Amino acid sequence: MIARTSASTLTAVVLGLLAFAIFGPIANMLLWAVAEAWYFPHKLPVEWGFSFWERVFRPQGNAMESLVNSVLIALATVVASLAIAIPAGLALGRGNLPWRSFFLLLFLLPQAFPSVAVHMNIAHIFYKLGLNGTYAGVMLVHTIQGLVFAVWIATAAFAAVDRELEEAARNMGATAFQAFRTVTLPLALPGILASAIFVFLISLDEFTGTFFVGVPDITTMPLLLFTASMEGNYQIASITALILLVPSVAFMLVIEKFLRADVLAKVGT
Repeated sequence: MIARTSASTLTAVVLGLLAFAIFGPIANMLLWAVAEAWYFPHKLPVEWGFSFWERVFRPQGNAMESLVNSVLIALATVVASLAIAIPAGLALGRGNLPWRSFFLLLFLLPQAFPSVAVHMNIAHIFYKLGLNGTYAGVMLVHTIQGLVFAVWIATAAFAAVDRELEEAARNMGATAFQAFRTVTLPLALPGILASAIFVFLISLDEFTGTFFVGVPDITTMPLLLFTASMEGNYQIASITALILLVPSVAFMLVIEKFLRADVLAKVGT
């Protein structure tokens, strides 16, 4: 009985610490978002209000412009990444390519080096190509980051599709493209959409690539958040972080509709 009580207490303590580690920073961010004044040694804000929200959304501010930039760049990054990941994943997951493992590892190379060093050199190359300070340049550097997840997940999704289903469609008279469109692609779609979510979130939160390639012409929400944090304005930083949650949640809710089995069944018909 004592041992059981001790185990339950230990479990409760561990779960409590885990919940604090996860939700503690979020609760602190929410408090800063409505704090007018908060200083040591007070455990809670000494003044509450929404004046900093007005500063973020005022017309002369650039919060909304930065949010629009972040969302548009993230959507463009998803399209560019999937345009490469789908044929690459199909070839790597379904084809008998030589050096298959080498090509998969090749997509991991940008992650093997410090991101600052990689983005500094990308910025140097993009400067020569006239891509610095452009939306195309920022989108491309985000795509380089997102391709790792997009290609690997797409490869696993296509590899998991039963080849016999595709062969059955071919035996029924379907062309190779029809079999891919009606059988292979719908079955791999959950994995492809999962990779789209990862790419979107990676692009939305990308900072170093945008900083080296886009500044000062292109401003996104992570850049705005970083600037506010460096200035010690935790209210603006917290509000910016909360705003950044909106497109992330909205995108995942939209994608979630396409992950349902009944929708996938309609895609295959």
